Amino acid sequence: MLNEIIEEYYSSLFDTDYVGALAVIHNAKKEGVTPEEIVFEIVIPSIDRMLQSFLLNQEASISQHFLASKISEQIVDEMLPLFQQKTEKNGNIVLGTSFGDFHGLGRKIVSGCLRANLYNVIDLGLNVNPQKFIEEAINNDAQIIGISSMMVHSAVGENGCLKVKELLKEKKLTDKIKVIVGGAPYRFDKELYKKVDADGWAENAIQSIKLVGEIIEELK
Repeated sequence: MLNEIIEEYYSSLFDTDYVGALAVIHNAKKEGVTPEEIVFEIVIPSIDRMLQSFLLNQEASISQHFLASKISEQIVDEMLPLFQQKTEKNGNIVLGTSFGDFHGLGRKIVSGCLRANLYNVIDLGLNVNPQKFIEEAINNDAQIIGISSMMVHSAVGENGCLKVKELLKEKKLTDKIKVIVGGAPYRFDKELYKKVDADGWAENAIQSIKLVGEIIEELK
Protein backbone atom coordinates (compact mmCIF):
# COMPACT_ATOMS: atom_id res chain seq x y z
CA MET A 1 0.00 0.00 0.00
CA LEU A 2 2.75 2.45 0.94
CA ASN A 3 4.50 2.13 -2.42
CA GLU A 4 1.27 3.03 -4.22
CA ILE A 5 0.82 6.07 -1.99
CA ILE A 6 4.41 7.14 -2.62
CA GLU A 7 3.95 6.98 -6.39
CA GLU A 8 0.60 8.77 -6.26
CA TYR A 9 2.07 11.52 -4.10
CA TYR A 10 5.16 11.86 -6.28
CA SER A 11 3.00 12.20 -9.38
CA SER A 12 1.04 15.04 -7.75
CA LEU A 13 4.23 16.66 -6.49
CA PHE A 14 5.90 16.50 -9.89
CA ASP A 15 2.83 18.12 -11.45
CA THR A 16 2.86 20.71 -8.63
CA ASP A 17 -0.72 19.69 -7.90
CA TYR A 18 -1.09 21.25 -4.45
CA VAL A 19 -4.63 20.01 -3.84
CA GLY A 20 -3.85 16.53 -5.15
CA ALA A 21 -0.69 16.15 -3.08
CA LEU A 22 -2.45 17.18 0.12
CA ALA A 23 -5.35 14.85 -0.66
CA VAL A 24 -2.95 11.91 -1.06
CA ILE A 25 -1.34 12.66 2.29
CA HIS A 26 -4.60 13.19 4.16
CA ASN A 27 -6.08 9.99 2.71
CA ALA A 28 -2.92 8.10 3.65
CA LYS A 29 -3.24 9.33 7.22
CA LYS A 30 -6.88 8.18 7.32
CA GLU A 31 -5.74 4.75 6.11
CA GLY A 32 -3.34 4.44 9.02
CA VAL A 33 -0.06 5.73 7.64
CA THR A 34 1.70 7.43 10.54
CA PRO A 35 2.92 11.05 10.44
CA GLU A 36 6.47 9.70 10.79
CA GLU A 37 6.03 7.48 7.73
CA ILE A 38 4.50 10.37 5.80
CA VAL A 39 7.51 12.60 6.45
CA PHE A 40 10.39 10.12 6.29
CA GLU A 41 9.11 7.63 3.70
CA ILE A 42 6.94 9.76 1.45
CA VAL A 43 7.66 13.50 1.59
CA ILE A 44 11.43 13.72 2.02
CA PRO A 45 12.30 10.91 -0.46
CA SER A 46 9.89 12.42 -3.01
CA ILE A 47 11.39 15.93 -2.95
CA ASP A 48 14.88 14.40 -3.13
CA ARG A 49 13.78 12.25 -6.07
CA MET A 50 12.38 15.29 -7.86
CA LEU A 51 15.60 17.21 -7.36
CA GLN A 52 17.55 14.30 -8.78
CA SER A 53 15.27 14.24 -11.83
CA PHE A 54 16.22 17.83 -12.54
CA LEU A 55 19.93 17.30 -12.07
CA LEU A 56 20.17 14.10 -14.10
CA ASN A 57 17.85 14.70 -17.03
CA GLN A 58 16.23 18.12 -16.64
CA GLU A 59 12.75 16.58 -16.46
CA ALA A 60 11.54 19.18 -13.97
CA SER A 61 11.88 22.96 -14.20
CA ILE A 62 13.23 25.27 -11.51
CA SER A 63 9.74 26.69 -10.94
CA GLN A 64 8.45 23.15 -10.35
CA HIS A 65 11.14 22.70 -7.70
CA PHE A 66 10.08 25.86 -5.95
CA LEU A 67 6.41 24.89 -5.84
CA ALA A 68 7.20 21.29 -4.89
CA SER A 69 9.42 22.45 -2.03
CA LYS A 70 6.62 24.67 -0.71
CA ILE A 71 4.15 21.76 -0.83
CA SER A 72 6.65 19.53 0.98
CA GLU A 73 7.39 22.18 3.57
CA GLN A 74 3.70 22.63 4.39
CA ILE A 75 3.12 18.90 4.81
CA VAL A 76 6.15 18.51 7.06
CA ASP A 77 4.99 21.44 9.20
CA GLU A 78 1.55 19.83 9.46
CA MET A 79 2.88 16.39 10.40
CA LEU A 80 5.64 17.28 12.89
CA PRO A 81 3.30 18.20 15.78
CA LEU A 82 1.60 14.80 15.34
CA PHE A 83 4.74 12.71 15.87
CA GLN A 84 4.50 10.29 18.79
CA GLN A 85 7.97 11.33 19.87
CA LYS A 86 8.79 14.93 19.16
CA THR A 87 11.50 15.21 16.55
CA GLU A 88 14.23 17.75 17.12
CA LYS A 89 15.29 19.92 14.23
CA ASN A 90 18.58 18.91 12.66
CA GLY A 91 20.03 22.39 13.03
CA ASN A 92 19.46 26.13 12.63
CA ILE A 93 20.34 27.91 9.41
CA VAL A 94 20.09 31.59 8.52
CA LEU A 95 19.57 32.12 4.79
CA GLY A 96 19.47 35.28 2.73
CA THR A 97 20.32 36.83 -0.60
CA SER A 98 23.44 38.97 -0.46
CA PHE A 99 23.32 42.75 -0.11
CA GLY A 100 22.53 44.47 -3.40
CA ASP A 101 20.99 41.33 -4.93
CA PHE A 102 17.26 40.99 -5.56
CA HIS A 103 17.11 37.48 -7.08
CA GLY A 104 15.50 35.02 -4.71
CA LEU A 105 14.11 31.95 -6.46
CA GLY A 106 17.13 29.70 -5.92
CA ARG A 107 17.31 30.64 -2.25
CA LYS A 108 13.61 29.86 -1.79
CA ILE A 109 14.07 26.40 -3.29
CA VAL A 110 17.01 25.66 -0.99
CA SER A 111 15.06 27.02 1.98
CA GLY A 112 12.06 24.82 1.26
CA CYS A 113 14.17 21.70 0.75
CA LEU A 114 16.11 22.27 3.98
CA ARG A 115 12.87 22.75 5.89
CA ALA A 116 11.46 19.59 4.36
CA ASN A 117 14.59 17.82 5.64
CA LEU A 118 13.86 18.99 9.20
CA TYR A 119 16.18 21.97 9.41
CA ASN A 120 15.03 25.15 11.10
CA VAL A 121 15.52 27.86 8.48
CA ILE A 122 15.41 31.58 9.20
CA ASP A 123 14.95 33.08 5.73
CA LEU A 124 15.87 36.78 5.70
CA GLY A 125 14.84 37.33 2.10
CA LEU A 126 16.51 39.67 -0.39
CA ASN A 127 19.20 42.34 -0.12
CA VAL A 128 20.42 41.33 3.35
CA ASN A 129 23.16 43.43 4.90
CA PRO A 130 26.06 41.64 6.62
CA GLN A 131 25.18 42.82 10.12
CA LYS A 132 21.67 41.37 9.76
CA PHE A 133 23.11 37.94 8.94
CA ILE A 134 25.24 38.07 12.10
CA GLU A 135 22.46 39.33 14.37
CA GLU A 136 19.98 36.70 13.24
CA ALA A 137 22.54 33.90 13.45
CA ILE A 138 23.35 34.84 17.04
CA ASN A 139 19.71 35.38 18.05
CA ASN A 140 18.65 32.03 16.59
CA ASP A 141 21.67 30.01 17.73
CA ALA A 142 22.42 29.16 14.10
CA GLN A 143 25.29 26.92 13.10
CA ILE A 144 25.28 28.09 9.49
CA ILE A 145 24.76 31.29 7.51
CA GLY A 146 23.86 30.66 3.88
CA ILE A 147 24.33 33.50 1.39
CA SER A 148 22.84 33.32 -2.09
CA SER A 149 24.08 35.53 -4.94
CA MET A 150 22.94 35.73 -8.53
CA MET A 151 25.23 38.59 -9.54
CA VAL A 152 29.03 38.59 -9.39
CA HIS A 153 29.18 42.06 -7.87
CA SER A 154 26.98 41.02 -4.95
CA ALA A 155 28.98 37.83 -4.42
CA VAL A 156 32.38 39.55 -4.24
CA GLY A 157 31.27 43.01 -3.11
CA GLU A 158 32.35 44.68 0.11
CA ASN A 159 28.98 43.93 1.74
CA GLY A 160 28.87 40.29 0.72
CA CYS A 161 30.33 37.12 2.19
CA LEU A 162 33.71 38.73 2.86
CA LYS A 163 32.11 41.24 5.22
CA VAL A 164 30.04 38.56 6.95
CA LYS A 165 33.19 36.55 7.64
CA GLU A 166 35.00 39.68 8.82
CA LEU A 167 32.24 40.37 11.36
CA LEU A 168 32.28 36.76 12.56
CA LYS A 169 36.03 36.98 13.08
CA GLU A 170 35.64 40.21 15.05
CA LYS A 171 33.17 38.47 17.34
CA LYS A 172 35.33 35.32 17.52
CA LEU A 173 32.47 33.18 16.20
CA THR A 174 34.11 31.48 13.22
CA ASP A 175 34.46 28.22 15.14
CA LYS A 176 30.73 28.20 15.98
CA ILE A 177 29.08 29.65 12.87
CA LYS A 178 30.08 28.60 9.36
CA VAL A 179 29.25 30.45 6.14
CA ILE A 180 28.22 28.73 2.92
CA VAL A 181 27.39 30.29 -0.43
CA GLY A 182 25.57 29.44 -3.63
CA GLY A 183 24.29 30.91 -6.86
CA ALA A 184 25.32 31.48 -10.45
CA PRO A 185 28.72 33.17 -9.85
CA TYR A 186 29.92 30.15 -7.90
CA ARG A 187 28.85 27.75 -10.64
CA PHE A 188 30.86 29.73 -13.18
CA ASP A 189 33.95 29.90 -10.95
CA LYS A 190 34.26 26.83 -8.74
CA GLU A 191 37.03 28.49 -6.69
CA LEU A 192 35.12 31.72 -6.05
CA TYR A 193 33.85 30.56 -2.65
CA LYS A 194 37.45 30.48 -1.43
CA LYS A 195 38.05 34.01 -2.69
CA VAL A 196 35.13 35.29 -0.59
CA ASP A 197 36.34 33.29 2.44
CA ALA A 198 33.28 31.01 2.59
CA ASP A 199 33.51 27.67 4.37
CA GLY A 200 31.83 25.86 1.50
CA TRP A 201 29.52 26.19 -1.48
CA ALA A 202 26.70 24.17 -2.99
CA GLU A 203 25.70 24.00 -6.62
CA ASN A 204 22.08 23.02 -6.00
CA ALA A 205 19.54 22.15 -3.32
CA ILE A 206 20.64 18.51 -2.98
CA GLN A 207 24.24 19.54 -2.44
CA SER A 208 23.05 22.19 0.04
CA ILE A 209 21.34 19.55 2.17
CA LYS A 210 24.46 17.37 2.07
CA LEU A 211 26.83 20.26 2.84
CA VAL A 212 24.70 21.55 5.71
CA GLY A 213 24.52 18.07 7.23
CA GLU A 214 28.29 17.61 7.02
CA ILE A 215 29.04 21.00 8.59
CA ILE A 216 26.60 20.57 11.45
CA GLU A 217 28.01 17.12 12.17
CA GLU A 218 31.53 18.58 12.27
CA LEU A 219 30.42 21.30 14.69
CA LYS A 220 29.00 18.83 17.22
